[in-house]
Amino acid sequence: MDNCIFCKIVRDEIPNYKVYEDSNFLAFLSSGPHRMGHTLIIPKEHTEYYFDLPEETLKEMVAVQKKLANAIKKAFNPKSGKVGVIVAGLEVPHAHLHLIPMDEMEDLNFGNSMHNVSKEEFLIAQEKIKNDL
Repeated sequence: MDNCIFCKIVRDEIPNYKVYEDSNFLAFLSSGPHRMGHTLIIPKEHTEYYFDLPEETLKEMVAVQKKLANAIKKAFNPKSGKVGVIVAGLEVPHAHLHLIPMDEMEDLNFGNSMHNVSKEEFLIAQEKIKNDL
């Protein structure tokens, strides 16, 4: 899809902080994180709606999700001991899910995005996740 922001990220047309990539999926830090470590996972092939993804793609995505959630949990040590998962799908018309280290339920509130995160903070978060994969 030419104008899809996530497709542009897959094609490296938009700078991002990749934490994981394989032949079918890409994971990168959210540009408007709820908490540091907030990561998006997308299939490289454009599909607008998460539940329209082929069954096999969903299975593969869950395996990637688990791997990344474990790395995020280790890297950011949330107080709850958990990484939240959100499949919203309204912000960008490309199937994706959010992994967010949670201290409390409020950490999953889309109204609580962090603002003015520095490049250095993103680079530190990116390195922490990559090191724990």
